[in-house]
Amino acid sequence: MRIALLTTLTMIAFAANSVLNRVAVDSGAIDPSSFAMIRVLAGAVALCMILSVRGGGLPVAGRGRLLGAASLSAYMIGFSLAYVSLNAGLGALILFGTVQVVMFGWSALRGAAPTARQLGGASVAFVGLILALWPRDGAGGDLVGALLMVMAGIGWAIYTLAGKGSADPLATTAANFVVAMPMLLVLLVGAGLHAAPSGIALAIASGALTSGLGYALWYHVLPQLAGQTAAVVQLSVPIIAIVAGALLLGEAVTLTILIAAVLVLGGIALTVTAPAAQAGRS
Repeated sequence: MRIALLTTLTMIAFAANSVLNRVAVDSGAIDPSSFAMIRVLAGAVALCMILSVRGGGLPVAGRGRLLGAASLSAYMIGFSLAYVSLNAGLGALILFGTVQVVMFGWSALRGAAPTARQLGGASVAFVGLILALWPRDGAGGDLVGALLMVMAGIGWAIYTLAGKGSADPLATTAANFVVAMPMLLVLLVGAGLHAAPSGIALAIASGALTSGLGYALWYHVLPQLAGQTAAVVQLSVPIIAIVAGALLLGEAVTLTILIAAVLVLGGIALTVTAPAAQAGRS
């Protein structure tokens, strides 16, 4: 019961990133660049504080650090800019679908022969993703925003693959956040930067709470979940974001979004629960 509650809180935290970013940027309380920079800074501080309490060093010069930090930066930039035009739920759906499709494709390229069920599931998810990306009035965003979220998804997929097998995921994540900060300084060069107190507060909440503490909580519960369970439970994140966007932000849940969500999440569920996928996860 305790693990189920902690897992639920973690998924809510992940979905809340979409809602917080959308609220902050759409309201004009802060620009996307400032939001991303403050989010990373707050996340780095929170993660380093957790690391100092737990004990252990900060591996800022560790192997693959530049790749991890660069891919994290790409995710942060694409994520923040995409929510200028995307609804929270649609953004989360595109992000999640892109991450899973990229990781499945990478696994196949590396020689992991997919089963017919995995190929079918990936194909269904890809069709759903294309449907979500297709620009149309009332769908909750535009093509530019969708492509920016695809960029964020590719960045997050690379970040995940780069950190796979890390002996200390929490320390690795903290180090990646720290190293990503100077990379994101490029966002603060230019016009249009502004940040009201409410926007700063939302960015700090996204960085320190739903990102920093959310990741720490996920790393706590992850070893206690079966690999298949850990993969499937993440399917709830876009759904939570869609529901939260509708209830808290008044975002329209169109038939297009619903169909895309069913295709993307259903296809991914078929893929990650396939026998070969189970055997390859721990």
